[in-house]
Amino acid sequence: MPNNENNSDQTLVMQFAKWPEAGKVKTRLIPALGEQGALAAHCELTQAVLDNLLATALPLQFWWDCHRTPPAEAAEVMKKLQGQRVQQRFQSDGNLGDRMAAALCGALCSHKYAIIVGSDCPSVDAAHVLLAAEKLIHVDVVLGPSEDGGYVLIGARKVVFGMLDGIHWGSEHVLRQTREKLESAGLSVELLPMRWDVDEVEDWQRFQRDVAR
Repeated sequence: MPNNENNSDQTLVMQFAKWPEAGKVKTRLIPALGEQGALAAHCELTQAVLDNLLATALPLQFWWDCHRTPPAEAAEVMKKLQGQRVQQRFQSDGNLGDRMAAALCGALCSHKYAIIVGSDCPSVDAAHVLLAAEKLIHVDVVLGPSEDGGYVLIGARKVVFGMLDGIHWGSEHVLRQTREKLESAGLSVELLPMRWDVDEVEDWQRFQRDVAR
């Protein structure tokens, strides 16, 4: 059971999401599902992650990667965000590392701990997030490894300038490179148990079989 110190307003959880636009999201699913099917998959995954994060009862923000008029397919996501009164924010410019570092840095101005989870990571349940929050009492950064060599979660209690620079995003080396970069910056790092995310058709089938309700 996570320490009660961290089950309070001290930890801010942020869900990162791509703006729902046909042809721009879940592109590796398009050959099997088509553009509209991949968009629907993106919205379903986004909602599944949102439900998991809401279940933590920790303060939550939802961070889009850009700002446009929501398509009809995103109606359920928008409805849930508004119904749960989740604050919506917009990610900064730059690559994924730039955007995550900026969000973590900003969050730590008002909270003791900050955690980011991607919207294609339905295996990250509430217990996994709460475990990350507990680990942050003792280490500077926590990473949630994914089976493809990346990570599904990053949490921090301290941010160092440039700590996510030089990572080859999208490669199988992301976790290793990130850990090496963080440790070279003098930050203590701990890994969570392995999880998986949805990139390929096989991942989508796994989600449909094991997670979707």
